[in-house]
Amino acid sequence: MSGKLFGLSAALVGAGLPAVAWAQQQPGYEDHWHGYGWHGGWMGMIFGPLMMIAFIAVVAVVVILLVRWIGGSGTLNERRTRQPLDILDERFARGEIDTAEYEERRRVLRGD
Repeated sequence: MSGKLFGLSAALVGAGLPAVAWAQQQPGYEDHWHGYGWHGGWMGMIFGPLMMIAFIAVVAVVVILLVRWIGGSGTLNERRTRQPLDILDERFARGEIDTAEYEERRRVLRGD
């Protein structure tokens, strides 16, 4: 579990490094080349909202995948791979069904 958390934290830090590098540009660069930050024009009006939506969608997908990876999606996989006889054995072990019903259902499931 700690290895997964370390990997998650390393991935999050690594994802933020390009933004930190971009923010460390030389002072005055934007004023000199683009004129007081009004660069982009109408393209920014179209692609800006689209990029925000895409960014939010990517973050949501990453969070969902991380929760499934860390939180144990194995329980879902185990449910998919359980056989009917395994479920019958569990019900009998919990006392939900009696011996006669267990034997009858087991015979039916095996095809005897």
